[in-house]
Amino acid sequence: MSGLCTVYLPGDTLHKFMRIAAVNTERKVETCGLLMGRKTRNTYTVQSLLIPRQTSDENSCTMTHEELVFEFQENRGLLTLGWIHTHPTQSCFMSSLDLHTHSAFQAMLPEAFAIVCAPKSNPSFGIFRLTDPPGLQVIMNCKDQRAFHPHPDKPIYTDADSGHVRMVPDLPLEIADLRNDF
Repeated sequence: MSGLCTVYLPGDTLHKFMRIAAVNTERKVETCGLLMGRKTRNTYTVQSLLIPRQTSDENSCTMTHEELVFEFQENRGLLTLGWIHTHPTQSCFMSSLDLHTHSAFQAMLPEAFAIVCAPKSNPSFGIFRLTDPPGLQVIMNCKDQRAFHPHPDKPIYTDADSGHVRMVPDLPLEIADLRNDF
């Protein structure tokens, strides 16, 4: 954790995301979003929740039309600081698919974090990052092509909300949903 800049996350982000994801969650289908913001001095602040076009089922969610994500990000001068997704039928953890997805974000930005929302679980959410070392290296070097597979019994990921990610009440959050933007 040492050396990471603090990331400020609007306190109502999870609530707003779960409201957006409610229809998919009821259908037991995952929903994903990107958390974008800017760096000021030695801190990052999440300012936008972007819901990209996506394909989903009960165990995964994949962004589509990524050019629309890049356009949104470029037009606003935003960085992707993290991502958020639901586990409508599972507990709150990082699956092997989640770990591989997140490794690309964290390889580009060490402060990147992942939020898992699992409304039927206790706890109902977690804010995570890969350990570094060994987690980021283990996942980046993993060659297993299966969607769900085991990894070595090492501390691969950890809580980020007790570290560099801080939820702050009353921070504004722009929400953009590209799923309906045809």
